[in-house]
Amino acid sequence: MALHVRGVLLPDDEVRDLWLVGDRVTFDPVPGAETVVDGGFVLPGLTDAHCHLGIARGGAPITSLDQARAAAHVDVDAGVLAIRDAGSPYPYPELDDDPGLPRLARAGRHVAPPRRYLRDIGVEVDAPQVAATVAAQATAGNGWVKLVGDWIDRGTGDLAPAWDADTMTAAVAAAHAAGARAAVHTFSEAGAEIMVRAGVDSVEHGTGLSLDLIDLMARQGTALVPTMINIRTFGGIAEQARAKFPGYADHMLALRDRFPEVVRSAYEAGVPIFVGTDAGGGIDHGLAAEEMLLLHSQAGMPAVDVLAAASWRAREWLGFPGLVEGGLADLTVYPTDPRRDLSVVRTPSRIVLRGRVLR
Repeated sequence: MALHVRGVLLPDDEVRDLWLVGDRVTFDPVPGAETVVDGGFVLPGLTDAHCHLGIARGGAPITSLDQARAAAHVDVDAGVLAIRDAGSPYPYPELDDDPGLPRLARAGRHVAPPRRYLRDIGVEVDAPQVAATVAAQATAGNGWVKLVGDWIDRGTGDLAPAWDADTMTAAVAAAHAAGARAAVHTFSEAGAEIMVRAGVDSVEHGTGLSLDLIDLMARQGTALVPTMINIRTFGGIAEQARAKFPGYADHMLALRDRFPEVVRSAYEAGVPIFVGTDAGGGIDHGLAAEEMLLLHSQAGMPAVDVLAAASWRAREWLGFPGLVEGGLADLTVYPTDPRRDLSVVRTPSRIVLRGRVLR
């Protein structure tokens, strides 16, 4: 049966009627449709643009599809109806069209330098094998590859790029030649410098970004997914590392402390910013609303732009049309205007996924 929705369709300010016919949206009236929303503020479903359904709590790879499903259901319950998995050690293409799960954009496994990333998570290769490995991982995902741009170098006791600039540039080119977009994990100044200039499509975390790189990202259209929830963990990371690597510990704290200003500068420069939590491993699923609130309170993004970064713009970026004619039938509804009080995104009053009412 077709469903009828009536409410304030954001980002507009007017009450609109729309109909959900199967998994599609239309603004043409459908006689006999069941009204499932009558009032409230309607968004085209939240998006977590950086999470890991294939990494279990604690950091180990998952071992079954049921674990991935369970993590995704936590996100759905929070109103997250589209996900970009930014690197998974466990393949799960069978879930791409699962009717009970969010829309999925996926990378394959992280491509990482040997012995310089989380154990058992990435494909670890030396520089000569990076481009070929990226091309292979492009076929393991459905449109994205994930590069580890930097990590701690225990020989120097601080963050350092994973590979040289020529290798990184060739890796991004290999991803694009394979029809995939490239996302890069980067914390350090040097890693960010190499990867932005290499033409990567999205910077994940990006604590080391300079104003010059931010301006270049804005010109290139390079996206930033700040994962501010993740950056709050830098204090614990620094404390654990300080005995052996005091320089690294101090560096991580400095990156953490300046990060809200980095994100604010990126926003003001016009860099596309999207909401991502880095859920999986050390971060729980279902926290997109908390990431949104951090972008608003710490980075100073206006509520309407945070909503766009988590909803209609993020979905467009990932290729999942929103609540437009012929778009996908995903929506979350809030009882009051989230532009006036963003905290309402913690408590959606109605969730519709793929044309099915879940709440």
